[in-house]
Amino acid sequence: MMFAFAARNGVALRFRTVEELREAYRFEDLRSFLDLYYEGASVLRRERDFFELTAAYLLRARAAGVRHAEVFFDPQTHTRRGIPFETVVRGISQALAEGGKSLAISSRLILCFLRDLSAADAEAMLEQALPHRDRIHGVGLDSAERGNPPSKFEGVFAHARREGLFAVAHAGEEGPPEYIREALDLLGARRIDHGVRCAEDPALVRELAAKRIPLTVCPLSNVKLRVFPSLDRHNLKALLDRGLCVTINSDDPAYFGGYVGENYAAAQRALGLTRQDIVTLAKNSFEASVLESGEKAQLLAEIDDCAAAAV
Repeated sequence: MMFAFAARNGVALRFRTVEELREAYRFEDLRSFLDLYYEGASVLRRERDFFELTAAYLLRARAAGVRHAEVFFDPQTHTRRGIPFETVVRGISQALAEGGKSLAISSRLILCFLRDLSAADAEAMLEQALPHRDRIHGVGLDSAERGNPPSKFEGVFAHARREGLFAVAHAGEEGPPEYIREALDLLGARRIDHGVRCAEDPALVRELAAKRIPLTVCPLSNVKLRVFPSLDRHNLKALLDRGLCVTINSDDPAYFGGYVGENYAAAQRALGLTRQDIVTLAKNSFEASVLESGEKAQLLAEIDDCAAAAV
């Protein structure tokens, strides 16, 4: 799709073939991924591009059995290139709406602030987003974690919460456990994206377990970005066994070698996840969502029915 959009929009890529591009998917850390990610995003220029990319994701997700998706987007990546905010949000939200009807995937759209930009830049982005509250449900924090603590964005998150937007935040992927505490205490985050470095702080692990704070763990991404040297060394199973509300997610699946189904399967094989572990992880994903309680109950019942039928 990157090559197709580049050709359609007259964008020159430094890669000659798809195979050459895929060879570049050998990341040393989060920063090396982000450099390629932002380069790839340069081909997105029109509402049609954002629509088609989102629709393609939904098709892959539905094939894996996804029933609900809470999708991140980074509008600053595009507005900095002169792409109007409305172009981005209209294309994505229209595809999500159509996917809800044709694919039976419910969704929520989460606007993420780029943490390696300023808090003032994030505040300006929030102001642009507020007129589109009917399409945007929450705010998040992503991009380069090192040296960009959640506390930097305390003000803009307080503003977003006053506007009724729920808050999530990437923390404890490359950053230390302290970033997880900041995201919870200063940003009012309702769940933590990644969060795997919580294991370095036993008191934090106990708090996360006691309060059922969800962690959106992304196994294949964590290996690709060298958070863990291999999947069999990942701490997902250990965190699950300690009672944390761990969920499995995909995290930029086109770049990291797997959509959510591949993440479940790879984690099961590498970590020896049991049948009950898989059921628990699936249930945790709906518990961690921002769906209403009735919607959650219906989907949780479907998991029970599926598990019973598969005995």
